[in-house]
Amino acid sequence: MKNCSQESLIITGVGITTAVGQGKQAVSDALIAGKHNFAVMKRAGRQYPSSTKQTSQFIGAEIDALSIPEHVSKFSLRNISYSAQAVLATLSEAWHDAQLDKVDPHRIGIIVGGSNIQQREHVLMQDTYRDKVPFVRPTYAMSYMDSDICGLCTEVFPIKGLAYSLGGASASGQLAVIQALEAVKSGQLDVCIAVGALMDLSYWECQAFRSLGAMGSDMFADQPELALRPFDQQHNGFLFGESCAVVVIEKDKVHRDRHITPYGRVAGWSHAVDGNRNPNPSYEGEVKVIQEALKRADLSARDIDYVNPHGTGSIVGDETELRALSHCQLEHAHINTTKSLLGHGLSAAGTTELVATLLQMSAAKLHPSRNLDEPISESFNWVRAQSVSHQIKNALKMSMGFGGLNTAVCLQAYN
Repeated sequence: MKNCSQESLIITGVGITTAVGQGKQAVSDALIAGKHNFAVMKRAGRQYPSSTKQTSQFIGAEIDALSIPEHVSKFSLRNISYSAQAVLATLSEAWHDAQLDKVDPHRIGIIVGGSNIQQREHVLMQDTYRDKVPFVRPTYAMSYMDSDICGLCTEVFPIKGLAYSLGGASASGQLAVIQALEAVKSGQLDVCIAVGALMDLSYWECQAFRSLGAMGSDMFADQPELALRPFDQQHNGFLFGESCAVVVIEKDKVHRDRHITPYGRVAGWSHAVDGNRNPNPSYEGEVKVIQEALKRADLSARDIDYVNPHGTGSIVGDETELRALSHCQLEHAHINTTKSLLGHGLSAAGTTELVATLLQMSAAKLHPSRNLDEPISESFNWVRAQSVSHQIKNALKMSMGFGGLNTAVCLQAYN
């Protein structure tokens, strides 16, 4: 294992908002307790409107209440989407966690992971103004763009370095982390904030995912709490889960004068594409990013003691990921399924699950996996229905996206 220098990259702040709680302590407690919030979704625009004369019962995990910090002005909150509200609330936690008010704003950047994330908001607005299009609010010209969230964040928080959004389907959140790492490593910034933005699905996207065979079927329509089953014999697709997460990345030497304790080091990372537009996963692509991330971290497979997988509950996706992990000789590492508790955050998933990994590292406990009754492979060191005491030293986080996108990140405990 390599020696960590002052140039190593660390995570000094986190923020997280999920369907089981808002804030790092609430989410950590909920994860360790194995809590969930799966039900037939009720947020406006998530089920077929009555005008279609058809009904739907899309299952997912929705946030009960979103608390916006008092320092965010009412002016900033005017005409912004639910996704933008979630980003502001989550960024506020990470900002204060890392004490970024003490950092030169011109040396801080932000990268928002996610594209086409405000779909439900657009559907509701279009339904409202369908018969009075000339009266659509002018700010829609800005707010429909994902870049509007970047602008909003830099308006509310003193961020004067770079700011942009990027799209990588379900890998968007982890791609944002990787790009933030590269920006800090290169010296372009002292601090870079990576955001996994809340993807706000409407019934259009829910139905398309169902028709594609990606979103869970009606097998457990009457028992929503049993429907999402990553790596279980009865898995049959993902369930959506509202979430948003933020991490603050900087070089080890930068944070010293702020007297804060980092959550962990980012030892290695990798991003590779398969040359494939379609949603099917690639065994070769996943093997490649695992091997490259381990090599960059100067870690062997035996050094990894915990894996947080992509683990959507897709039949092909789950099986492909376990084949890749097995090929890379990672069967010995503890493995659980964060999506089994939170659902699939899509654009936010990679960042949300990376934060979940750091929270487990801090708690020295691994959260349980829901509905993992009969794993599709018994050769892995599964964390099942109960939490497990374990101090993570070296973790591997996987995140993949439609269009042949593969990412892997290695995290180390900060000693």
